[in-house]
Amino acid sequence: MKYFEVFFTISAPEEQLQDVRDVLAATTAEAGFETFEEVDGGMKGYVQRDAFDAVALDAAVRALPFPAISVRYDVRDADDRDWNEQWEQEGFDPISVGEHLIISDGRHLPHPSLTEGRTVVVIDARMAFGTGNHETTRMMAEQLMGSDLQGRTVLDCGTGTGVLAIVALLNGAREAVGYDIDEWSVSNARHNAVINHVDKRFTPLLGDSNVIGQTGKTFDMILANINRNILLADMPRMRSVMKPGARMMLSGFYTTDSALLEDKARQLGLTLLETHSDGGWACLVFGN
Repeated sequence: MKYFEVFFTISAPEEQLQDVRDVLAATTAEAGFETFEEVDGGMKGYVQRDAFDAVALDAAVRALPFPAISVRYDVRDADDRDWNEQWEQEGFDPISVGEHLIISDGRHLPHPSLTEGRTVVVIDARMAFGTGNHETTRMMAEQLMGSDLQGRTVLDCGTGTGVLAIVALLNGAREAVGYDIDEWSVSNARHNAVINHVDKRFTPLLGDSNVIGQTGKTFDMILANINRNILLADMPRMRSVMKPGARMMLSGFYTTDSALLEDKARQLGLTLLETHSDGGWACLVFGN
């Protein structure tokens, strides 16, 4: 497949740079972008030439909700190689999450001596976020392993590889629904559910938070590992499908942004139950 490489130059205060990257990555999906690479002063994005939508990209850049920042981009031909094949061949090494979970690539399985007494989740990461390498994914997965999920229902917002939904299902959840705006991620999540033998209990859906109201379901646990601004916009929809006594677990933002999420949660009638942090990233758990 032929790809464009788009170099985004971001002029923003250092403390905002990562937030701008995260939101830009999330909003350029409509322009066909599949994956991103962070670089000094910005990031690179990769999009199939046939799927590239310059009008949608311009609209995404103009709509960035940050005052006093600017984003310029330069489009060039990417090296002629199979990006999916390269990603799948590289894989990742097994990742220990707390004392009870290992997340592994199918080609780099952990030594049996490391798996005794632990749950092992196998993820074929096909250009979708969520292998356990990132602090936010690890924090949420660890909290799920410590939660009583027996017979519970789970909604995984921005499911990516499906890793969090799969962890929840392997830890006793009865059913999980996950949605993502990226068609490739939804396909990857479905595949990962199959190889972890939970596909009969996992429903992956394509779409944004509007999907939530279309499921016709309510949930015991809401999971969302998404950037701050999207969380703030989507929390009311998430709140609307919480069962009595349900929990909402959020990550994907810095500890410095926690106050904004806590304030939004209070407005929605939620109570802060737990706070966790790792490397400057936060994970908050709310109850209704």
